[in-house]
Amino acid sequence: MSELATICGVGTTKFGKQPEIPARELAWEAVSEAILDAAITPGQIDAVFAGTVFGDPGVATRSLQQLGISGVPIITIENACASSTSAFHEGCASISSGRYETVLAFGIETMTASFSGAISPISSDPEGAQGFAMPALYGMSAARYQHEFGVTDEQLAAVSVKNHGHGRHNPRAQHQKAPTIDQVLESPVISSPLTLLQCCSIADAAAAAVLRPPGIPGGVRVLSSSLKSGGLWDQRSELVWGWQIVADTARAAYEEAGVSALDIDVFEVHDAFTIGEIVTTEALGLAELGAGGRLVESGYTTLGGNQPVNPSGGLLSRGHPLGATGLAQIAEIVWQLRGDAGARQVPDARLGVVETMGGGTAGVDGNACVVTVLETPASRNAISAA
Repeated sequence: MSELATICGVGTTKFGKQPEIPARELAWEAVSEAILDAAITPGQIDAVFAGTVFGDPGVATRSLQQLGISGVPIITIENACASSTSAFHEGCASISSGRYETVLAFGIETMTASFSGAISPISSDPEGAQGFAMPALYGMSAARYQHEFGVTDEQLAAVSVKNHGHGRHNPRAQHQKAPTIDQVLESPVISSPLTLLQCCSIADAAAAAVLRPPGIPGGVRVLSSSLKSGGLWDQRSELVWGWQIVADTARAAYEEAGVSALDIDVFEVHDAFTIGEIVTTEALGLAELGAGGRLVESGYTTLGGNQPVNPSGGLLSRGHPLGATGLAQIAEIVWQLRGDAGARQVPDARLGVVETMGGGTAGVDGNACVVTVLETPASRNAISAA
């Protein structure tokens, strides 16, 4: 297997509505943890690739200078929900090409500074002009899946129960209580058939990763990273919104890494809404088209199942700070592959996948999608083989 880069350290803040904590302090906490985890100094960082969606102009530069990271290139990327995984992707490419030796990938978002609930639709988009926020788009996908494939209310709710159950073991997650199927279905309807407990909460948080060249001892190996934007899409498309972009991006990532979906031990995927995880697990190759509801209902993707999905609790439990979400997913898979995930550890995890899909562009099948394949450190592989 080829290797693009090594993840030598990761860090995140806690996730939640934290309006009393300035963005710069969230940044300090996550980046400091990643730097200490990587056993480097701030002065060793050659460049920074940052992701944010609603952050103030220059938020990354202003936050990082007080950690002693200044005078180096700091490139900020906005790619909707995939902003920080896009930053990670570009950081890996810069390491692989030999452009930089040590890169910080960084994501930051203080959602409560801009919103108190669902993200406001963009009025210049056709959907936005009609008042369709993201819950409405996902609600229509869920309704279509119920009509075409017989996905049940209980199968949709099972995603929420599973991920909130996983989140009980994640001390950094915003929500740490696991509801029952009935409680999920009895929560207020947001966009039929989706109820409140099937929709992620906004959150304030930061996340970071230190990237270095391949071969660094003890580091998690980046086998591949694929980034794509969506093709043209409208109501005439055969697949629901977001399915094709995830499938295309995953196929490219698997091919680059020389693996298949069935080789993967653990996944972190973009479950902003319950139907999102069902659609994504199909597009990633864990289930046939239309079978994602039955997959989650079977327990296959639960901790203790064959291929756990979102052991961190996902966005449904952790919350969704758009610019930080992708690197939070990266951090979780790194902890899983190092055996550092505590009570939510997937036993003997060797290969992990992160998928982040950013939406919101009218007429296009998603703004961007990143899928990356990560492998456990060589030293842990040797121990497992022994």
